Amino acid sequence: MTGQIARRGVLGGAMALAATGAARAQAWPAKPVKIVCGYPPGGSTDAFARAYGEYCAEKLGQPFTVENKTGAASILACEFVAKSAPDGYTLLFTNSTALFQNQVTFKSLPYDTARDFAPVAMMPAGHLPLYIHADIPAKNLQEFVAWAKGRKVSYGTYAAGSLAHVVCVKLNEVYGLNMEPVHYRGEGAMWPDLWAGQIQAGMGTFQAASAGWRQGKIRPIAVPTMKRMASKLPDVGTFHEQGATHPYFLLEGVVGCLLPAATPRPIVERLSALMVEAGATPRIRQLNDQFGVEEPAKDWREFEKFSREMGPLLIQSVRELGLTPQ
Repeated sequence: MTGQIARRGVLGGAMALAATGAARAQAWPAKPVKIVCGYPPGGSTDAFARAYGEYCAEKLGQPFTVENKTGAASILACEFVAKSAPDGYTLLFTNSTALFQNQVTFKSLPYDTARDFAPVAMMPAGHLPLYIHADIPAKNLQEFVAWAKGRKVSYGTYAAGSLAHVVCVKLNEVYGLNMEPVHYRGEGAMWPDLWAGQIQAGMGTFQAASAGWRQGKIRPIAVPTMKRMASKLPDVGTFHEQGATHPYFLLEGVVGCLLPAATPRPIVERLSALMVEAGATPRIRQLNDQFGVEEPAKDWREFEKFSREMGPLLIQSVRELGLTPQ
């Protein structure tokens, strides 16, 4: 009898806890919600944080205000949210670099991606095409490889340990090239150097590269992942269809929306559903088009799947670069 009473006590406690969580979720939000963004205004992470936040504010009747807590590769923002109260009032917008690659590029982190966060939704960050200077006589990957062999080629990346860096090293390995990665602090300084021919190749976002491409200063020759950029660069083949089939040529980045890990599940799931709804609105479809993003927001289940399947590849690809952690 004592065992039955104990089991009933545990069951009753669990039911009470679930009821409390449901009640809190039903009352949420009763005050403004803070969105902590790990990157400055102007980029896709900040733009998504503001657009999705405004949709949630309209639907829920409470302000969703964005605070840009920049610096240290989004570590400050991640740490702040990881240590915030798990009540649904502090939300994180960051990217997959902060969640995965940072585990390799830094000696230690004040947060644990798997332990400290509840995935809410993810927004595909768009393709990162490979561009070459327009004077190079190549219109696709194989022609560029043939041209680059035996030459000194400088290849721009937007950061050491970035997907662009991974692709450069893997191209060297697969095709026997000797391209030298040149690391910039973001894309801002890289593209003008490529436009001017100071470097011969570079890889980054469609939006940042589009000015030079439209002016005929650079040429896209390959797109990562399995699908072409049908709406922007329909004639540019993917790495995979051009014979570069290693998994590292299929790596993807995302913008992630997360809450502290112990946030009640009803709040997580309600917010996740709102993010997916927002992704289908004309305003965010237009924003996606601006950044060359061709897929809508995906819910917490898809985010968890991405973390399980793509996360380890992102981590391993950077580990193989042999970088000295900061």
